[in-house]
Amino acid sequence: MKPPGIPNILTISRLFFAWTLTVFLTFNIPWGKTLALVAFILASITDWLDGRLARSGHGITLFGQLMDPVADKVLVCAAFVSFVSIHQIVPAWIVIIILTREFMVTGLRLMAVTKGRMVSAGIWGKHKTAWQIVAIIVIMLGLALREDLLAVMLGDVARSESFLAAYNRYFSYVTYWISFLVAVLTVISGAVYYWRERRMLLGLEDGDGEPKTEASKVEREESTVEGERSKV
Repeated sequence: MKPPGIPNILTISRLFFAWTLTVFLTFNIPWGKTLALVAFILASITDWLDGRLARSGHGITLFGQLMDPVADKVLVCAAFVSFVSIHQIVPAWIVIIILTREFMVTGLRLMAVTKGRMVSAGIWGKHKTAWQIVAIIVIMLGLALREDLLAVMLGDVARSESFLAAYNRYFSYVTYWISFLVAVLTVISGAVYYWRERRMLLGLEDGDGEPKTEASKVEREESTVEGERSKV
């Protein structure tokens, strides 16, 4: 058995990357948008790597199961909130939808933990995360090109008002629709989570996920009685 701490360290590192890319995006730092893109790509690699290491012998821990999705959400939310601060290149209402879904699913997972269960990521959740990453990389790449790279590649052409106006027009169009589609997918995946766990939410399941029946209630009462007798 390999040391289980390495995947957990990689998970925690995404919190550092979230803070780093926020600084690069929101402060006027030379080559900041490019550095933010690099930080996000590195963070995305750690997301893939920690899961691979955990499954390949380092072990899947309770900490990793709980914190991995939390670290992913912090990273994604940090990027989208930063986009709002940059002249709302992603509209605030779209970001609020994404944040609301993430908090609601996190609450669902915490509720499941209190019942001794784990809510694992489904196929919709995985698609949502993948497309969120793609959208963030596309938007960050567009920012890096506009703020840092095109000036080096094209010189004075990239600084002309006509070029910047055309670039900003198409860039705004792309960022709006890609973020809108991600928001739709985010809402759908959240609804799937809640539908899948509807029995738990309605109190129709025991802590182990089994349907709550009269027989299970009787079994719990009998076990309680036996426990009291053993104490006597």
